[in-house]
Amino acid sequence: MTAKIMKLEALKKEIEADKEAGELIVFTNGCFDILHVGHIRYLRKAASLGDRLVLALNSDSSVKKLKGKARPFVPEAERLEMLAALEMVDYLILFSEIDASQLLEELKPQIYVKGGDYRIEDLPEAETVYNYGGKIVLVTEIKGKSTTNIIKKIRQSKDEK
Repeated sequence: MTAKIMKLEALKKEIEADKEAGELIVFTNGCFDILHVGHIRYLRKAASLGDRLVLALNSDSSVKKLKGKARPFVPEAERLEMLAALEMVDYLILFSEIDASQLLEELKPQIYVKGGDYRIEDLPEAETVYNYGGKIVLVTEIKGKSTTNIIKKIRQSKDEK
């Protein structure tokens, strides 16, 4: 396990120290089931918005609730390992809730980032972020670059045999 992957209490201490040092904390979350170029571009853009990027990764159980019982294709331990290898990710935390509101309330990052396929008014986390004085930034969606599209392509290639 890499030092980037943290439990909540340790992460809170790190973020508090970073904030005291004047650093801007950016937070994002997601499933990141099959890592692809859309994820990389999204995380690079999110990281560019501040000094530290916190990535909250949906656990296997929450991915199943969000995406269906056939998902995730890649287990949480492997998803954590791959994401920890990315230089733009400073901290990783695994969470089992359907949305990141509880984590956001605990960590209070200055900036919360989601993909451009969301609308701020539809984000379940928006009220939490605004209540503690945070800012929400939507990063432009990378058209056609998604886990869902990769899965469709794999299924189509299987059918063509």
